[in-house]
Amino acid sequence: MADFSFKVSPNILLGSYSAARIGQSVISYGTKFMLILDPILRENGTSEKITKALDDKKINYFIFDELNKGGDSEILDRTLKLAREAHIHGVIAAGGGKPISIARATCALANEIHDLYDFLDGSVPKTAPLPLICIPTTIRDAFVFTDSIPLVDARSSTLKLLKAQHGISKLVLFDPTLTATLTENQIDSMSLETLCLAVESYLSQRENFFSEMIAEKSVELLSYALDGSQSLTITTPKEELLAQGGCMASLSAATSSIGIASLLSMCINARYKISRSLVTTILFPYMIEECAKFKADRIAILARKMNIATAEQSNEDAAHAFAENIRQRIAKANLPARLKDLSISLEQLALAAEDAGQLDIINSLPRSMNSDDLFAMIKTAF
Repeated sequence: MADFSFKVSPNILLGSYSAARIGQSVISYGTKFMLILDPILRENGTSEKITKALDDKKINYFIFDELNKGGDSEILDRTLKLAREAHIHGVIAAGGGKPISIARATCALANEIHDLYDFLDGSVPKTAPLPLICIPTTIRDAFVFTDSIPLVDARSSTLKLLKAQHGISKLVLFDPTLTATLTENQIDSMSLETLCLAVESYLSQRENFFSEMIAEKSVELLSYALDGSQSLTITTPKEELLAQGGCMASLSAATSSIGIASLLSMCINARYKISRSLVTTILFPYMIEECAKFKADRIAILARKMNIATAEQSNEDAAHAFAENIRQRIAKANLPARLKDLSISLEQLALAAEDAGQLDIINSLPRSMNSDDLFAMIKTAF
């Protein structure tokens, strides 16, 4: 096997109401920050938990939440200008994947003098990054523990992976109470997306003993969150189990890789702004069926961990049961089951498949694939 190299960078704080303690963590990195907020957090009042904790510690900050005005690179251009003019000491990010990616890129490039598009085109930052505190509010982020930052290039509406310095994130804080404002439908789709992320990292060509162990535990925790425990020994609330499972799925993906469904959903979202969670959820069972052709034994292990299949069933039957179980969950949650339900054409999806084929992630999928193979699976799920 290849050498295993894992650099532990951010501290991880996971617990209910941990956001209320963020002030004491932030103050060790400075007193002047940019707070990049998902707009929904201000609308539903969740952001007040974070700002109060900062106010209590007399930390100076200004809020940036204009995340829907332009492509990621255009927004990043604005946050970089603000960060440089204000001479901030660091950045705090709260929300889903977009605000955290914008914040990570802001920290990575704040001290650079070259044009940001040079870095989107492949250049690597050389200067010291600003410190970053991340507060994911959607239970998963496949890149938060990596040195890659997914961003949408506004010039082409395509996904790019910006190469960043190691150790940007100083703290990643998971607070289960911050998901309380999500709708049941959102929680269902995000839970399935997180489960898909854990399964993908388990099936990737880059998987290793560490990612395998973490992915298996993530699947177990997410199973408890979705279905409850088989015994009375697990009494942890659902939202905490989802946060724990999401944290471990993110760690597993960082030491392995995302897979087919996540890759395609990110590229589709970049071009057409369609929910990444919904696309991933739709593709999830088709991804299982594709991988069952050559990795049925590994899928069967996860199916048995989730009590979807028995030890007596063959690996092939267990893998089939897993895919059908996901379809049943999609139906029960009243989520879209086909890509055509998202008001998108096959011609549009073909472009997204081509985009996915241009990213290095394609070399980490469970088997050797190209954009034609990805489009073939899209057609099956359409």
